[in-house]
Amino acid sequence: MASSSLPITRLAMTCLARHQPTAAILGLKPSMSVHHRSQASLYSSEAVPRSKPANSKYKVVIVGGGSGGCAVAAKLSSLGKSCAVVEPSDLHYYQPIWTLVGGGLKGFQSSVRPMGQVLPSSIDWIQDKAVKFDPENNNLELSSGDKVKYDYLVVAMGIQLDYDKVNGLVDALENDPVVVSNYTPRWVNKTFPAMQGFRGGNAIFTYPNTPIKCAGAPQKIMYLTEEFLRTTGMRENSNIIFNTAQGVIFGVKKYADALQKVIQSRNIQVNYKHNLVSVDHKERTAVFANLDKDNELVPFKYNFLHVTPPMSSPDVLKKSPLVNEGGWVDLHKHTLQHVKFSNVFGLGDCTSLPNSKTAAAVAVQCGILHKNLTDTMEGKKPTSLYNGYASCPLITSREKCILAEFDYNLQPQETLPINQGVERKLAYGMKAYLMPELYWQVMMKGKWNGPATIRKVLHLGMSKSSKLQA
Repeated sequence: MASSSLPITRLAMTCLARHQPTAAILGLKPSMSVHHRSQASLYSSEAVPRSKPANSKYKVVIVGGGSGGCAVAAKLSSLGKSCAVVEPSDLHYYQPIWTLVGGGLKGFQSSVRPMGQVLPSSIDWIQDKAVKFDPENNNLELSSGDKVKYDYLVVAMGIQLDYDKVNGLVDALENDPVVVSNYTPRWVNKTFPAMQGFRGGNAIFTYPNTPIKCAGAPQKIMYLTEEFLRTTGMRENSNIIFNTAQGVIFGVKKYADALQKVIQSRNIQVNYKHNLVSVDHKERTAVFANLDKDNELVPFKYNFLHVTPPMSSPDVLKKSPLVNEGGWVDLHKHTLQHVKFSNVFGLGDCTSLPNSKTAAAVAVQCGILHKNLTDTMEGKKPTSLYNGYASCPLITSREKCILAEFDYNLQPQETLPINQGVERKLAYGMKAYLMPELYWQVMMKGKWNGPATIRKVLHLGMSKSSKLQA
């Protein structure tokens, strides 16, 4: 671990130096070396879809080419062609940056790269879709009809966006320029033009009555929009409304208290237990069910509507033997090993892990999974334990952020030796500049297992951590 700390530190300093407010805090000189480096130089070769006969057999099959799947694949790249990733998409997205894309602070192109550049070229890339799991027989069926057998399976399929579960929402997103959503490449580029065109009235932001990825994202874009309307002179004519199906603004009390101060200081209206059920874009009306009043329907007129859609486990998983009653891949929450099938592991948003679904969580899970999968393949018992670490950089403006880090018990696990429960320019610089480069250059290369070691160093070995038992 020590040998990899220096390159990461250099990367951090270079990236943070590009953000002038953060550079001033740290005393860094601006550097553009990373910014001007061509994307091609970051990759020595590209993965290409396999051209092999049907009904292949692999030692390890990874289903999913998102953050978790690609990071695990990088760690297992030494297995060569005995490891395969099943992923139909040509593109890989760094989704955490979409809040800044929607807020007009980053270009969409910064969030996407060809899948072949992200996956290691040493393994097999099966560019197809998994349609059926048969863990009793160590078998996976693809949409092409081909079957893939495995010794070990890693499930990293992410989360499914259920826009169609809200009546009229897809039609509104397709036809109404003021109905937007940052959660998909299909519509994220609608958000900033809608902000620019806003001329007053109700700007409504939603949070559904389901688990979602990045629980802070629905309100991040709200804070950016509110700030933008102040710069355009439209704030006085506007009502900023956050309708959330949840009962609290954020699940960790320390950060919830900080966010409440932001909400109060900026005159934002929050309606708890309000779940979006329908959108009529012709009447520009959004209807919410009040969960505290027997689902009483409450209509809101809107002039701007940002929707966080309901989400669930992918349909193919819901129909498989791998999931629990809620449809999530049923894992031991500390070892990430399946509770029934010992040769199956999982990570990320599709799993039953009772923590926040974030890329930061996936980074830590990736290191735990790799160690436990390797031990299992060697006939040993898994001993590496995950404490539920997750992080959510809660952007509150174009230059400030509250950097939330916490565990399964919703207790702060802060990396920096300062109070992260306040708005800071440093935290924004990390979110906007350091974390994207850390993702592409380190995590996607299989070299990032989260900030635990850095946290220990910065806290002089005295940081608090959860004590776990297998």
